[in-house]
Amino acid sequence: MTADQTAAVTLRDAVPAADRRRRELAAATVGSVVESFDWNVYAVLAPYFAADLFGHGKGGVSGLLAAYVGFAVGFVARPVGSFLVGRLSDSRGRRFGLTLSMSVIAAASLGIALLPGQHTIGAWAAVLAVAARIVQGLAFGGETPTVAAYVTETAPPRHRFAFSSVSYGGTILGSLLSYGVLTLLIHTLGKSGLSNGGWRWGFVVAAALGLTAVWVRRTAPESEDFRRTREDARGGRPPFLGMLRRHRWAVLTVFLHTLGGTTGYYFALVYLPQYAAAYGVIGKEEAASFMTLVLAVVLATMLLSGVLADRVGLLPVMRTAFALTTVLVLPLLAALRHGWLPFQLVAVVLGMLVATVLGTINVFTGLLFPTAVRAVGLGVVSAATIAAFGGTFPLLAEWLHGDHHLGVIPYYVTLCAFGPLLATFTALRVPAFTGAIRNSRPRTAGGRVQSGNG
Repeated sequence: MTADQTAAVTLRDAVPAADRRRRELAAATVGSVVESFDWNVYAVLAPYFAADLFGHGKGGVSGLLAAYVGFAVGFVARPVGSFLVGRLSDSRGRRFGLTLSMSVIAAASLGIALLPGQHTIGAWAAVLAVAARIVQGLAFGGETPTVAAYVTETAPPRHRFAFSSVSYGGTILGSLLSYGVLTLLIHTLGKSGLSNGGWRWGFVVAAALGLTAVWVRRTAPESEDFRRTREDARGGRPPFLGMLRRHRWAVLTVFLHTLGGTTGYYFALVYLPQYAAAYGVIGKEEAASFMTLVLAVVLATMLLSGVLADRVGLLPVMRTAFALTTVLVLPLLAALRHGWLPFQLVAVVLGMLVATVLGTINVFTGLLFPTAVRAVGLGVVSAATIAAFGGTFPLLAEWLHGDHHLGVIPYYVTLCAFGPLLATFTALRVPAFTGAIRNSRPRTAGGRVQSGNG
């Protein structure tokens, strides 16, 4: 055993188990908060900085469309980041990967905040903004799967889905905070002040939050599962493509689950205010302000879904929620467009439907891969899916809006919503997943194992 490993074991033994669990959960959750805020503050502020960084077009549409291109391009870098940072996380440790990715995210946000506009450096403003998003995409690609791996390996087996919901709840807190900052900036600076440089404060907040997360993660203990796997490992890491082929059912399951989760997330929790405003149902600013309440409801639903999954079984909870999603999306959006239901009610219900996917995603996907390839395996697959279907969603919706085909969006969202439902069946083809679920099945008062997860 090396000196570093000896010191780590000594530190681990000196820290009470309850305190170690709190540190582990805090390290995962605070990063999720910052990741979500840094990523989504770009989307919610895009209508206000589009002209400054990307120039003017007819009616401002071209500048906004270019800003959304920058949003989508950042997603393209995510799979590459998942591979690079995922490999490091699987070889050098979860804490190393978490700290590295968050440091890069914070630095890129500060760079956007300080970036001169087109009136100063011309087209270079757009080029540098997109470059900053690519750098963030690389970091985010490694951040998300490393958090999932860390939570999967550190959560108590009987409470792993509660831990999953709390850790991924940081994503909702980050989104909630991004809308909160937007609301605060609108009320203090006004829409004109926000468009005339006030948007930069949003990225300053993002950088400050990132530095805070780095500080928290430096004190987090390493995953014991990872430490044991590294100590027992012999030889190098398996070839990446061979690993994907070997775990093809895990790959398919992550793809299906992520497909519905990312599409639902970016529609229901990011683009919905734009969608409703396009049909004249509600003003864009009023809708965006209401999203703070929606996100609070989503967070509460996520926490409840995690607790229920631990108590009554993961698969019954997931299948019930996902089936409701596929049935309700089309009628809810039709009622919204025709004014039969208010925006506020539709937004809350759609958010609650997405919540179960989000609340279970960290541990559900983490259990599909073994520890030695967990970060890179689930990371590359989920990042590629998010890049193809989540990162492009605002761009797709804006293009359909401009081409007068926004009515296609409800059908697209519904089709993608079948993914997580199918994933609950393909996951049963993964032995590691079925074994983990079987070992964590809830017990009755008499100590017998229930069959809810089967």
